Amino acid sequence: MPAQKDRWFPSFSFLLFCASFIPMLGSTSVLQELSPQEYFSSLQAGRASLAYFSHNVSPGAQPFLEQIENSVEALQDYGISVVKVNCPKEDVSRYCGKENALRKAYLFRGNMLIREFPTDALFDVNSIVANVLFALLFNEVKYVETLTDLQNIENALKGRSNMVFVYVPATGTAEHRAVMEVAFVYGTVHQFVLTTEATLLKDTGSDEPDASSARLLFCHCQQATDVAQPCRKTPLEQDLTVLNIHRHLKLMGAPLVTEVAEDPEKVSTVHLQLGLPLVFILSQKETYEADRRTAEFLAWQLLGKAGVALLSRDLVDLNVLLRSNVALKTPDEGVPIKYLVLEDTDEVITLVEDKSKVEQIQEDEDEEDEDEKENDNQDVQDDQVVEAVSRDKKRELPLEQILTLTEETFHSAMLKAAQTVVLFYASWEAVSLAVLQSYAEVADHLKELGKTQDYVVTDDENQPYRIRGVQGVLLSRVNCWDWPGVCTTENVTQFPTIKIYKKGEQPLMYNGMLGTEELTSFIMLSRVSCPLKLMTIDEAEGYLRGELPSELSSYHHTSVLGVFSTAMSKAKEAFIEAGSILSGHVTMGMYFEDDALALSRKYAVSPPALLLARSGDRSVEGIALSKESAQDIVQMIRYRLLDTFPEITVQNLPHYLQLRKPFLILFSDGDIGQLESKEMLKLAKGIPQQAFVPCWLNLKNTPVGHGVLKAYFATVPSLPVLVWVNLHAGGQVFKFPPEQSVTETNILSWLEKLKAGLEIPSSTLSEEDWKPPLPAYDFLQMMDTTAPEFTLRASYRHGDGQEQQQPEGSEEKATVREETPEEAGVKAEKVQSPGRDLRGTAPRLAGREKQAKRHSEL
Repeated sequence: MPAQKDRWFPSFSFLLFCASFIPMLGSTSVLQELSPQEYFSSLQAGRASLAYFSHNVSPGAQPFLEQIENSVEALQDYGISVVKVNCPKEDVSRYCGKENALRKAYLFRGNMLIREFPTDALFDVNSIVANVLFALLFNEVKYVETLTDLQNIENALKGRSNMVFVYVPATGTAEHRAVMEVAFVYGTVHQFVLTTEATLLKDTGSDEPDASSARLLFCHCQQATDVAQPCRKTPLEQDLTVLNIHRHLKLMGAPLVTEVAEDPEKVSTVHLQLGLPLVFILSQKETYEADRRTAEFLAWQLLGKAGVALLSRDLVDLNVLLRSNVALKTPDEGVPIKYLVLEDTDEVITLVEDKSKVEQIQEDEDEEDEDEKENDNQDVQDDQVVEAVSRDKKRELPLEQILTLTEETFHSAMLKAAQTVVLFYASWEAVSLAVLQSYAEVADHLKELGKTQDYVVTDDENQPYRIRGVQGVLLSRVNCWDWPGVCTTENVTQFPTIKIYKKGEQPLMYNGMLGTEELTSFIMLSRVSCPLKLMTIDEAEGYLRGELPSELSSYHHTSVLGVFSTAMSKAKEAFIEAGSILSGHVTMGMYFEDDALALSRKYAVSPPALLLARSGDRSVEGIALSKESAQDIVQMIRYRLLDTFPEITVQNLPHYLQLRKPFLILFSDGDIGQLESKEMLKLAKGIPQQAFVPCWLNLKNTPVGHGVLKAYFATVPSLPVLVWVNLHAGGQVFKFPPEQSVTETNILSWLEKLKAGLEIPSSTLSEEDWKPPLPAYDFLQMMDTTAPEFTLRASYRHGDGQEQQQPEGSEEKATVREETPEEAGVKAEKVQSPGRDLRGTAPRLAGREKQAKRHSEL
């Protein structure tokens, strides 16, 4: 029942407070004049009255009587009557008989005398109302003179109630009256403490207090459960008027952070109702706890100046930029919400305190947007990915099988499974979000392939929970815009980056295509040791036959076996190093027993040698190792793994471009005919040392080929068409005569004419390097890596080292989930670090050392 009362009391008190200014029906502001007998017989139990006894009015008492008469209406608002008692000349009673008694005013409650006031203390209406209410509110408003008295009251209130501490230079002033009038309404909710001692104001933590000005501090003692824990204090920065004090107490009673689950335009909170702005922190479910802590930190900094709300992009469809991380709603009608991108919590505070900053920030952002629109090259580079991400943005990704890592959980997670895969990404960046979709699909594929296993992990609050993954493989992700410290430590400078961590080994970085099939293949193949050490000839022969775990059958294409004698330590070490480079891309085995010579001779080579066995082909190719460096071995294996007459695709083109040789490409609209295929394959196998790359491109499988042909010939020629192009020397494009049939003899004759310079090129490509329109982003260089904390990681200001506590909750008109004061206090006390994160959908805002970060979710 008390909790219920707390919820509705502030609204009721506000109505009562407003009603106190409405004159009572039938009341009059005329000073009543009664005889002593009439006065004492009219006194009612529990009702207060202020009386002045006089035989006759002397000229010196006339100003006092005028002020008493002026205060009648003000005191009647609080149920206090004011009476002038005319004493008969012969009356020598206690109140009429003594001369000094006639220089006083008396305050009664019922027929009980509460207080005597010298008339010179009641010099105007303010002093009369202030002193009368001060006397009546003896329990609600405590007066203190020493720091010990103040600390005793504060300690007694800790864990129970909040305190309103007020300093006034003197009693009876307008500020004193304002405090008493507010205490009349709020005295049962908060404990009011009054002092006129300026030294106490300094002892409460006020910097350079002005003893000539009244001050009010709201002390959040309710959440201070330990006597040694000081009460956090929020000053009223306006003048002490009834309206300002009432407004301040209403704000102190509002929820520290409001969670919004509806359109921000429809949200109405007590802050907006009282003419203050509302700051929205844009969040997401993946970083909710961290965003909540940062929002609380920011709310304490803005307490009394603005409200703070946590708005989840997962619950509300916002048509705003992904990089926006803060929104500002003003109380002005018709003014749209402004969505901004800020760097740290100080900027948010400045934004609230200086309205002109809002326009300046928006102008800067508009200029950035204009620059982006003008940069056509950037559009060409990113438009397809951005469009794909935008199209699928409402599709919720199944990320429950992927562990989200932070600075606190990263290293412990590496010990959970034999192999931990980590996707480092920036959650507001389009390519990262596209890869995140593929990554979620990889999790589904792995689940279908292997046995599942539950891993026990911890969240940001160090609370354990279970996540289901594949046996031996744990998929995880790190949002580098939220946790750049982790990404810097792991040497991640571009997004997205994928690494595989194994216990006791260096992390393995993936540098292939970022599609689902390619990622799955890399993860599955990396589970096998590379190279795999084989102990017997039977094991080696089985390896060449493709005898690997069944779950790898779909991803195994070619087996590479290194054969060495026991004395070839240098070659073995180079092969092992090459295996670490190629791990995840190819299966490699190693045999170096005493009978290695017999195995190699079976395939007509001598150690050191490589044996290549392609899946689907029973023959084994023997290759002598003439060079024994790791890089030479890697280059040789990569070259040997290439197809003799490959179909060029977007995925495999980079591998063939690395050869830096001319291309002989047969473009076709579908599969090539058997005759062309046979002749081209015969040509490919007969080329000495692969002088060029014979290949073909199916425009149905790779539509980008249409654009390639247009670049070569302005228009797409009739298909099939055979083209010679040397991208690395001159860029000349030659077209095979269409009237000739595609045979080995005709092609070789044509190539001889090209070599002799007898053919005229169809076109010549630009000598400029074929690079992306713009360099790849180096995101960590864009961040302020010397300042590790702000999706907002906020740094504490001077004087904020006290434990955080939550003001009392009150009603809100928005569709919200409000946190109770107890919950907020407990959460604040749990936090060990001095900073807070505002992780939401874009840049992080501040931190322990002021770190720039960004965060968003798909």
